[in-house]
Amino acid sequence: MESLIQLLPLLAIFALFWFLLVLPARRRAKQVSQMQAELTVGDRVVTSGGVFGTIARVADDRIGLEVAPGVVIDVARGALVGKAPIDGEDA
Repeated sequence: MESLIQLLPLLAIFALFWFLLVLPARRRAKQVSQMQAELTVGDRVVTSGGVFGTIARVADDRIGLEVAPGVVIDVARGALVGKAPIDGEDA
């Protein structure tokens, strides 16, 4: 019985760690994955490197990102971290 009581603080710390760090990280990863799956041509996005652009073409694992008029770069789908607001709109 004493050994169980000694394990309770360790279990409480583990549970706190799980609820404060692991669950929110999983939820965010799921949201990003869903956003990446729903991308279509014309969406404004931002990459993990901070590059803003408009999607010009969509392939399996690559996205053609128009970063300036007539300038399209290929980026990995996984590098896209969010949709960007359209110029003039609030975030």
